Amino acid sequence: MSPEQLQEVRLSTAKEMEILHQVSQHPFIITLIDSYESSTFIFLVFDLMKRGELFDYLTEKVTLSEKETRCIMRSLLEAVSYLHDNNIVHRDLKPENILMDDCLNIKLSDFGFSCVLTPPEKLRELCGTPGYLAPEILKCSMDETHPGYGKEVDLQMLMLRMIMDGRYHFSSPEWDDRSDTVKDLISHLLQVSPERRFTAEQTLQHPFFQSHQRDRGSTVTPYHRFRIAALTALACVRILLGWRRARPVTRELLIRDPYGVKGIRRLIDACAFRIYGHWVKKGERQNRAALFQNQPKALLWTIGDDEDHDGEL
Repeated sequence: MSPEQLQEVRLSTAKEMEILHQVSQHPFIITLIDSYESSTFIFLVFDLMKRGELFDYLTEKVTLSEKETRCIMRSLLEAVSYLHDNNIVHRDLKPENILMDDCLNIKLSDFGFSCVLTPPEKLRELCGTPGYLAPEILKCSMDETHPGYGKEVDLQMLMLRMIMDGRYHFSSPEWDDRSDTVKDLISHLLQVSPERRFTAEQTLQHPFFQSHQRDRGSTVTPYHRFRIAALTALACVRILLGWRRARPVTRELLIRDPYGVKGIRRLIDACAFRIYGHWVKKGERQNRAALFQNQPKALLWTIGDDEDHDGEL
């Protein structure tokens, strides 16, 4: 690289570091922990995001549920809204620049194309990744009379596809099981006109996000996930073994061994307590089973001559 190119890289890296220091405190933006510079390299130390890029996660999952999409997009929109409130435009939003940790929480990274944009200032530079560019960035590069673009480009890039003329449709069967709410939100974000396109704040106020509580990524560590899975498996085994040992309650069983069924045993003890006023304990001379050993005595009814009594028992 020529000295001029080296100086350009140094200046652009310094600008990126300055923006990162300004926004690193946000929970959904990557944190620049430290930086080191040698004669040949500049080292930037960031959060360790073990799950890697959102792109790889999407490739692995193929499709996401609306709940999981809502969780990821809400976090990303809050990060973009924070950038825009601080007059910063990212200009390179794509799945490869969204990183995930072990708990599937996301952080926005790679601020190499970001810059400070104070309204009503506009940008004209062609930058970003082909396939994710907003229509106005491409139009601006082809038309010298174009007024330029602003922070609205980030919202178009959020949809992760390039649409120049705004013609699209929700094809079947991919979109058959998606709600009308999410389709309405996408329609507002895929507006070719920046003025009609939803802002980050408007997107967060859409019913797709407002009708549900915050679906934060789980903060459970891998160790606790393993413990939960192990305890769940153990509980399932116990339930299965208990079901196999369970005996059907029949009339014959109740006659033969009324105390063999725990629920019936409790019922009998409760009735005995009501009768005797104390618990019938199992001992040498007092056995709860003795309640069933006595047969009912026959009732004898005799007719006597006593004028005062019609009969005797």
